[in-house]
Amino acid sequence: MKKFKKVLSMALILSMSLSLLAACGKKAPEATQTQDGGTNTEAPAASDSVAGKNFAILVKSAGNPYNEKESAGFKEVIEAAGANAIIKAPESATAEAQITMINELIAQKVDSIAIAGNDFDALQPALKKAMEEGIKVLSLDASVNKDSRMVHINQADSEKIGRTLIQATKEMVKGEGQIAILSATSQAANQNTWIEWMKKELEEGDYKGLELVKIAYGDDEFQKSVDETEALLKNYPDLKAIIAPTTVGIMAAAKVVTDKGLIGKVAVTGLGLPSEMAEYIANGSCPWMYLWNPIDVGGLAAYASISLVKGEITGAAGDKFEAGTLGSYEVISAADGGTEVLLGAPFKFDPENIDEWKSVY
Repeated sequence: MKKFKKVLSMALILSMSLSLLAACGKKAPEATQTQDGGTNTEAPAASDSVAGKNFAILVKSAGNPYNEKESAGFKEVIEAAGANAIIKAPESATAEAQITMINELIAQKVDSIAIAGNDFDALQPALKKAMEEGIKVLSLDASVNKDSRMVHINQADSEKIGRTLIQATKEMVKGEGQIAILSATSQAANQNTWIEWMKKELEEGDYKGLELVKIAYGDDEFQKSVDETEALLKNYPDLKAIIAPTTVGIMAAAKVVTDKGLIGKVAVTGLGLPSEMAEYIANGSCPWMYLWNPIDVGGLAAYASISLVKGEITGAAGDKFEAGTLGSYEVISAADGGTEVLLGAPFKFDPENIDEWKSVY
């Protein structure tokens, strides 16, 4: 019996030794170099379910109807997958307010953060910390820099948006007159990119009769946008058109033009919500405008978030994923050196179709 116990003990020791050797011999996950020179470990094996996981969306500010539609689209997709949607919206559209909320989400140990950035660069330390904690980070609508995200969800091609708005304005004013731009905040990456493409279109095309006199900022606040519009009309009495690539700004500008009896004298165009702009398209203060469906922007961000968390994509160019009824999407290289996913082309809203869309969003 003693001899048997001795043999058994030796066998157990040998087994444990072999296990330790095998463990020591295992290779660590291989690191791959990212486009920006950093490193990522290989993507984890894809999981079939995200049930019970926490997905956050952090938009620009509270009380913004466009942001609310984005959040609604995000929430619908996340909850349909059996996961938890956390919606965050600061009272003011500032980087500082978003940084506070990012840190709160890190403390909550969420699985992903989708953010519409209030500043292109200022959020980098907080978002990099989130990624270091294993949180999947992507931006939507207004991008953050390539080092602060894994991928960006872009609502439409930025060049096409900028050039289209100038082309539309030229048609509205018959190629002659002073024009102005009413933007959101001066730090908003999407607004600034669109404005740069507007400037390029003015420089490269046949726009000798158009003069861009001012770029004003309403900070995506309705009353401030009203005040900025009134200042534009006062300081430039010969102004013929206002381009507002912001849903808050375009509604404010159209209201001022309407209230001051300037319909037909000053045209308003830009990016607006059909539900908010239907009356202004109908009365002619805004002959036509453009946008995409913000519900779909939020929904696409949700599908991308799920794919990142499940390990189906890493945000690298060439990655592909399914987005439910929205279809199949591929990650592509972005102009800033990172990557992005394009939702689609901007859609034109005019008197012919606005009634079909005003009750949708």
